[in-house]
Amino acid sequence: MKSLRSLMAVTAMSLMLFAGCNDVVDHPINPDLAEVVPTSCTIPPLRKWLNDEFLSWSEVPTLIAASPELSMSDLANFHTLYFENSPENQYYGVNGEYTDQINQSFKDVKSFWDIEAENIMTVAAHGSMLQDRNKVVKMYTKIYGYSNEKANKYADSLATLFKIYPQFLKGEHPAFTFNQIAVPDTTFPNIGQIPAKIVIGDGLLQGLDEIGYAKIAPQAILAHEFGHHIQYDLGILKRGVKLTPKTSRRFELMADAYAAYFLAHNKGAAMQLNDLQQVAEVLFNTGDCNFTVDGHHGTPTQRKAATEWGYNLARNADKKDHIISSREFASLFDAGLNDLVKK
Repeated sequence: MKSLRSLMAVTAMSLMLFAGCNDVVDHPINPDLAEVVPTSCTIPPLRKWLNDEFLSWSEVPTLIAASPELSMSDLANFHTLYFENSPENQYYGVNGEYTDQINQSFKDVKSFWDIEAENIMTVAAHGSMLQDRNKVVKMYTKIYGYSNEKANKYADSLATLFKIYPQFLKGEHPAFTFNQIAVPDTTFPNIGQIPAKIVIGDGLLQGLDEIGYAKIAPQAILAHEFGHHIQYDLGILKRGVKLTPKTSRRFELMADAYAAYFLAHNKGAAMQLNDLQQVAEVLFNTGDCNFTVDGHHGTPTQRKAATEWGYNLARNADKKDHIISSREFASLFDAGLNDLVKK
């Protein structure tokens, strides 16, 4: 079904590559990256769960949700990205059920790594935003460039669609916030400066909860996104970077490894092996089989392998309390990357 493929594409988990405030010269040298070669790849349970949700809607609501004009699966995520600029009164999950896990993990990961992190905030994307007419109109006019007349017409359409199609859950279906985004301090035309932030969508956490990872998923997702902020700080992600399948895969697998090292380390989250194996399964579920797409995130198997590499680096260290620098970590990871992607 073409509409289903389109909706799956727009709800794919994202790494947003924006310009940082500073050009960093002294950063790990880009390695000679292996090309992305299609291999045997199975859609992971998380994506299958979301796919089944779409199939249960029937064709017409799926076509509507996939409409690039309405952009229903992007509005809440990008409203949070562009306009939610305060960490105050944030809650994670439709009912705040993941808030404590996110807040504690964020506090711990900021103090663990050797980057300046006090300016980074976490913010949540809630599907309830789609019920807020003013926010919807603001998105359509400021971000999509629609006229006031068109923006108001589409805002009215959303309100009507939520009455016609109860499967949309008034915007709170996980499909509409199925995303995670890391962005540094960035200035956008017509918007101004936004602070460094991590956006975590309710829908992504709900989906991982549905397949059995409620205990571990919030910490794993938060630590992964913080890994991208380390990359921004080191200059691994730089202004104007051109994504290709192999460069995007490197960014994602490295962020998995950063996350796993922190979660395993005695001075980090100090998770036990059974929990770390669950972390590997969470990040396995965020892999994809889109080998030719510039934003390819690595296959599920590669995501799991990078996670295991990261937590084994911490678990097998001779000095269990020593934390290697973020820069040294990146160099070690790059040295082993071409072996990891053979998985």
